Amino acid sequence: METSELLKKVRKIEIKTRGLSNHIFAGEYHSAFKGRGMAFSEVREYQYGDDVRNIDWNVTARFSHPYIKIFEEERELTVMLLIDLSDSKEFGTQKMLKRELMTELSAVLSFSAIQNNDKIGVIFFSDKIEKYIPPKKGRKHILRIIRELIDLRPDNRGTDISEALRYLINIQKKRTTAFIISDFIDEGFSDALKIASYKHDIIALQLCDIRENELPNVGLIKLRDAETNRNIWVDTSNRKIRDQYRNSWLDAEKKLTETFKKVGVDHAKICTDKDYVKPLLKLFKNR
Repeated sequence: METSELLKKVRKIEIKTRGLSNHIFAGEYHSAFKGRGMAFSEVREYQYGDDVRNIDWNVTARFSHPYIKIFEEERELTVMLLIDLSDSKEFGTQKMLKRELMTELSAVLSFSAIQNNDKIGVIFFSDKIEKYIPPKKGRKHILRIIRELIDLRPDNRGTDISEALRYLINIQKKRTTAFIISDFIDEGFSDALKIASYKHDIIALQLCDIRENELPNVGLIKLRDAETNRNIWVDTSNRKIRDQYRNSWLDAEKKLTETFKKVGVDHAKICTDKDYVKPLLKLFKNR
């Protein structure tokens, strides 16, 4: 992509997503994602009803009067985005491609993070780790992330969510809030998700498109798996085939939802034909 065209796209996404972060998500993000703990702020004289466990005995002895320690929430977080760049993200039949939806979601979360003085980093993955951007703060850092979201093309086509989670565990030793942004068209990652959720606060943002769960009745069509590049002919005029396809997809969706629930991972489903503001706000409010 030409540099001038890339900069225009980055600026357009910044204007839209920064506005959403400032006016819609700021308060919800702050309340949804707490700091790592409580940090000491100051001491003051003991008042009736204060917790005696917070008495500062050194200061109390010095002034011959009880004083207590005051703590404030330690707000600064490290936020990681685990972004699935597999070829299935180039699919979309409604308002936008999954990749475009993923870019806007990532930008909104990034601006919300830095507005709350949090650091944000990114792990781009396919069936391998494609690129790692260490956590930092600041607008320039966010613009770099947006540029990579628009312009980075993966070396591989497939998806390996387990590999991305293992990489997260290896590079982030302290507790982190991590958003996995993917369509989760993958298998065998439940164990890795369970291990990662013990150490980190994991949130799953599932990208979807209406044509993934229902075949239209348009006769004989050729379908291609974007990740394996395999082609298959399907007679969509056959009601039985359409029902089998839909039931298979519903079973996979049910299994995925059960996996998230079992390991205690918050989950939001965000589709290309709908506004992503409502599901994000709902996710934040339910935390």
